[in-house]
Amino acid sequence: MPQKIKLDEKEYVVDNLSDHAKATLDSLKFVTTRMQELSNMQVLMQRAKNSYVDSLKQELLSSKAGFQFGDD
Repeated sequence: MPQKIKLDEKEYVVDNLSDHAKATLDSLKFVTTRMQELSNMQVLMQRAKNSYVDSLKQELLSSKAGFQFGDD
């Protein structure tokens, strides 16, 4: 079964595309993959940031109260 792409509700057989169109499709696939990787990285960075904020809050509370809060 030939590989197809759908663009604006119309299907195209990849093998029938020009070399330029195939190269553009490869670029589109690369950019789409890279965008997903960056989105995933953003989620991980946000989780790390939240963890650091929570850790800082615990540290500040511990030093103010005079005893250790949390897992430490």
